[in-house]
Amino acid sequence: MTFKLKTFIDSHKAITWLVVLGMVAWHNQWRNYTALAYLAMHGSYGVLWALKSHIFPDKSWERPVSVRYGVCVAWGALSLYWVAPWLITSQGIQASPIWLCMCLMAYAFGVFLHFASDMQKFTALRLRPRHLIQDGLFAHVRNPNYFGELLIYAGFGLLAMHWLPIVVIALFVLCYWLPNMRRKDQSLSRYPEFAAYKQRTKLFIPFVW
Repeated sequence: MTFKLKTFIDSHKAITWLVVLGMVAWHNQWRNYTALAYLAMHGSYGVLWALKSHIFPDKSWERPVSVRYGVCVAWGALSLYWVAPWLITSQGIQASPIWLCMCLMAYAFGVFLHFASDMQKFTALRLRPRHLIQDGLFAHVRNPNYFGELLIYAGFGLLAMHWLPIVVIALFVLCYWLPNMRRKDQSLSRYPEFAAYKQRTKLFIPFVW
């Protein structure tokens, strides 16, 4: 039996708020504003992802996979992101107001970039299929969605004030995100204008790299 990969990804992200809520309850962290802020941030992101996947889906997540792959690989890998809330709730970590503010800002900017660029791509490919997107959020960076996701998870990970969530993010960037970006560049190279577009844009982080 096979399911779409998005089924496992969407379901995992959609229940994150329940998992984090369970951690808060288990460790009795109801008065820990950092834990509650994390619940609001990661919980809302998971629900927004599931809504996005339903309203303007990404075809790259449509491929069929076995239940074993979906549970062991997709769910297993994504569960690494739950390290941050576990650290916060189990150790009673409380960030300073300024640190919390910075993490919230990273999350907010990340949500905008991630979801807005995915919506732009979805709409552009519908209205002008087989067309290289070079404007809007893609004018200066070829993967604004991944940069947005980096800001989102940086906001989550830094809130834990521990090195382990940062290692998890780095592993995803190195082992999954960057290979995907490279494959995307190879695919887009079929467009005659891609060489010039690649020359004037950055791969991942605007104006940097």
